[in-house]
Amino acid sequence: MEEITGKNNRIIKDTKKLFSSSKARRENNSFVLEGARLCFDVLNSFYKVNYVLITENAYNKYRSNARLLIERADDAYFISEDNAQRLSDTVACQGIFAVCSMSDEVLQINGKKYIALDNVQDPSNMGNIIRTAEALGIDGIIIFNCCDIYNPKVLRASMGSVLRCGIVDVDNLEDYLINMKDDGFAIYSTVPDSKAKKITEIDFSEKTVCVIGNEANGVEENIKNISNSLITIPMMGRAESLNAATAAALTMWEMLR
Repeated sequence: MEEITGKNNRIIKDTKKLFSSSKARRENNSFVLEGARLCFDVLNSFYKVNYVLITENAYNKYRSNARLLIERADDAYFISEDNAQRLSDTVACQGIFAVCSMSDEVLQINGKKYIALDNVQDPSNMGNIIRTAEALGIDGIIIFNCCDIYNPKVLRASMGSVLRCGIVDVDNLEDYLINMKDDGFAIYSTVPDSKAKKITEIDFSEKTVCVIGNEANGVEENIKNISNSLITIPMMGRAESLNAATAAALTMWEMLR
């Protein structure tokens, strides 16, 4: 493999931009995975690997999976430890990176349980929600005007679930949910309002979409207006609301239990 040593190398610079800039990711239709766990997770996904950057130490440490990843990629390069540190978005750099093309897969609505994320902006919340959705067996995730799912913080928080879950990013959440409603789905918007129906009293046995709203402002009014019902998680303490990721986890648990 070709070795990259100079810090001003174009590939190093372009990769660093993909880490730091959502605009660069969109323009190049690409994103970066860092670390052994995420890079090797892509081997069990449908994502295309454009190129791999790896130090000799990382190659020797992860030789078997590293070879599989390099075989999967269009190109691969050895990089110096200094360049690995320059690229790294983590405290403990493992010396392995994979640049992948964004997915153009279309979410197939052939299941019964979906969640919709309306303006969720915190990368940690987004990653944790996606991870929980995969763990609990949600059939798919609909996102609207949310933070970039290929943000490195989202990818790390999801522990690779972004690579495996069915996710669709829609331009118009209202229209998308109306179409699902026409197809027999019940739409429920989650709200921190004691006057709303308690989530524990909802029958989730049929086709369902539950909407999780923005951390500060909740679900948008137009989405509430088309919902079958507004639902809330009963709380006994004095806190007025729950963190978006926590609310999503409790909602999905109720949907699937």
